[in-house]
Amino acid sequence: MNAQGWAEIALTIALTLALGWPLGIYLGRVWAGEGTWLDPVLRPVERLVYAACGVKPDKGQGWFAYAMSFLAFSIASFVVLYLILRFQNLLPLNPQGFAGLSPDLSFNTAISFVSNTNWQSYAPEATVSTFSQMAGLTSHNFLSAAAGIALAAAVGRAFAANRSDNLGDFWVDLTRISLYVLLPISLVIAVAYVGLGEPQSLLANVTAHTLEGGKQIIALYPAASQEAIKQFGTNGGGVFNANSAHPFENPNAITNLVEIVSMNALSFGCVVAFGRMVLARKEARALVAVMTILLAGGASAIYAAETQPAPALAAAHAEASVNMEGKEVRFGAPSTAIWAAATTGASDGGVNGMHDSFMPLGGGVALFLIQLGEIIPGGVGSGLYGMVVMALIAVFVAGLMVGRTPEYLGKKVEAREIKYAMLAVLILPLSILGFTAAALVLPVALGGLLNHGPHGLSEILYAYSSATGNNGSAFAGLTANTPWYNATLGVAMLLGRFAYAVPVLAIAGSLAAKPKLGATTGTFPTDGPLFVGLLIGVILIMGGLQFFPALALGPIVEHFQVLHAVAAL
Repeated sequence: MNAQGWAEIALTIALTLALGWPLGIYLGRVWAGEGTWLDPVLRPVERLVYAACGVKPDKGQGWFAYAMSFLAFSIASFVVLYLILRFQNLLPLNPQGFAGLSPDLSFNTAISFVSNTNWQSYAPEATVSTFSQMAGLTSHNFLSAAAGIALAAAVGRAFAANRSDNLGDFWVDLTRISLYVLLPISLVIAVAYVGLGEPQSLLANVTAHTLEGGKQIIALYPAASQEAIKQFGTNGGGVFNANSAHPFENPNAITNLVEIVSMNALSFGCVVAFGRMVLARKEARALVAVMTILLAGGASAIYAAETQPAPALAAAHAEASVNMEGKEVRFGAPSTAIWAAATTGASDGGVNGMHDSFMPLGGGVALFLIQLGEIIPGGVGSGLYGMVVMALIAVFVAGLMVGRTPEYLGKKVEAREIKYAMLAVLILPLSILGFTAAALVLPVALGGLLNHGPHGLSEILYAYSSATGNNGSAFAGLTANTPWYNATLGVAMLLGRFAYAVPVLAIAGSLAAKPKLGATTGTFPTDGPLFVGLLIGVILIMGGLQFFPALALGPIVEHFQVLHAVAAL
């Protein structure tokens, strides 16, 4: 650890916040349907999309219709992507000559990209064709991100409404967010990446001649365009197996900084847009403060852990100052620490460094950040509505302490909203712990485990945490491309995305129908340090629902193994 490393972490977070503010202002205008400087070019395209799809932009939807539209779009997206991957050998732009993916891998990958998880049980450069990458995976990087942001817009309208059932129109939100936000900004970022050295090619590969006189086949893809939306839409799922640790996806220190900042800027921007829509800018700043404190705390803990000598080297009295295993050595431990905290606290974004090679504390912090629910600052859109759920629980707890019906942003928070909130947050531990426990006792799951003992437990726990949290990063050491893991991880991704999002929309519908109340002397303040501290406490407790029970899984599994051995006798 040194001052330069701490300054690098602080600068990265500061730049992210600085860019998130104007992004949020712009996003708020898009949510509200207000004019933007892109209107002369994109407004005719927007009208054409509505006309072709039969969408009436002036007609809103209630929460149930909004949810059904979201689910219908996601199902259709899954089917199309599944067919693209399954039959990519019959489709154009396959210069590599790749065969279609297996049914279970196609299932897992299609769910992964539709749910904004982007978990990869395969090596992309050896598995996925150029067409599948561009028409299938990259397009869903846009669409899944837009769907998440659309849900955040619906939650914002619920708090702004006064006895209304109108949450907006999902199809309008999806169209406007894609056209006015994700597409133009990703285009600018992609051009910048090309200028900074990332390849953008439809060639399958090139042949390089080495200094020894040999030949090396180097895979190529349209990497820059995929990298732009991968990071900006908090997607992950790079065109190379090493993701953003690969020099073609992340060639130098400038691209590294741009990728880290772009990964979280729009997630912070969603909170800013929410505050402007609800006319609660101070309250939105409190949410940003909570996200920033937890992000900085996670990055600091990882940096402190990963700048210590590895225990094995210390025990051997070897000369070593930091644990460099698993680090992106081109950019150093500070960059790896802030990247790890940002990816596990938000969404994958393309791993820079390998979490499996972190020190125990560093890997544990990364795991815990995922289990908080992807809210610091979280995936685009999902980070905001996940934080709002936590805020509702926090004010409910505060209301219990003083014996008063809690309120948040002018809406009374009653039993109905808290039931939906608890339904959403309890999905996470049920999926994470349930699938992990099953995998630890079933031979079909243990067969893919390369490491045993506590580290093997961590690898399985991390996989299901990452899938349920729609994160997509991996602890490595686990062969996940098997029918068991492709199926169960796919189901975990479905639960983490849709079993969480639908109760959130139900909360939005319930709140929208309530009157908008003014603050009184008895209203619990939600824009100051007291609320920030309470919210952080609630978030840490909710994260502990997954993390601490997992510590007991080892002895429980050992107990089952003993019983199995006795039965075999």
